[in-house]
Amino acid sequence: MRLDKYLKISRLIKRRTVANEACDGGHVTVNGAAAKASREIKAGDIIEIRFGARTTKVEVLSVSENATKADAPAMYKEL
Repeated sequence: MRLDKYLKISRLIKRRTVANEACDGGHVTVNGAAAKASREIKAGDIIEIRFGARTTKVEVLSVSENATKADAPAMYKEL
């Protein structure tokens, strides 16, 4: 699954366009490397998102095409 889509489905970022802009702006890294929105995500990847002064670091537990609001937090684990 694409990184921008994963961020939206898992509800780490509210909209896919915002996720795309965050990736293009260099605010998202995967496994320590800057990531483009088109990067493929798999279970076990470490995603780090910088929101201004705050940084969120999560490990991908599962990749699912669809997730309800209740199921979304089970897709990742905060580190």
